Amino acid sequence: MKWQEEGIILSVRQQGENSVVVSLLTRSHGRHGGLVRVSSKSRPVIQPGNYVQASWSARLPEHLGTFQLELIQSPIARIMADSLRLTAMTSLVNTLDRLLAERHLYPSIYNMTYDLMQQLATEGGPVWLKAYASFEIKILEILGYGLDFSQCAATGQQTDLAFVSPKSGRAVSREAGLPYADRLLEIPQFILTESEAILPVAEIKKALQLSGYFLAKYFFNGIMPNYRSRLGEALNTTFD
Repeated sequence: MKWQEEGIILSVRQQGENSVVVSLLTRSHGRHGGLVRVSSKSRPVIQPGNYVQASWSARLPEHLGTFQLELIQSPIARIMADSLRLTAMTSLVNTLDRLLAERHLYPSIYNMTYDLMQQLATEGGPVWLKAYASFEIKILEILGYGLDFSQCAATGQQTDLAFVSPKSGRAVSREAGLPYADRLLEIPQFILTESEAILPVAEIKKALQLSGYFLAKYFFNGIMPNYRSRLGEALNTTFD
């Protein structure tokens, strides 16, 4: 059993003394694991965030199998000196490695991830930060936990939506939500309008708080993993 495809390395886990298990995100084979023998040649290639050409082989389809990997590009190498970007890249690959079922196909997530990583490596701060925040909201939707921004959960009103209920994930209008604002999550307006304008960092923080809350609720037993929490901390350190 063999296949070849390009992919993004999500994680690398030690397996014995001289091998690692690489988790790779691909368009046609989903999140797929494989064994890689570590050598001086392979060590620079098998880094989370690297974009590689992968050849996988196994005797039977259900076996772990082995990877032969060749580096195509290393977005992470371009951002090593930028702690915020590096933290975001680390959060991205670790989150996907935890969220995505192994060998389940997610072609849209693969395409979104590739585009976001290119932006992380090349675009200015406000651009990639906005893309990252939008990415997490979209991930919730693709995985079946999309937030409902269609109308107010309390009144049915479709305009002036300002909050999200942490219990239901449904929008609440400004008028209906103001008396309970301390118990609700704010909606960053760019999520509703899909505006292409450059955003203030405060709006990015609202979006990350919103998506982070529901990622933790639905996938991480209510506690956001450290690698994702560090992104919020790095954002505060950089811009406060």
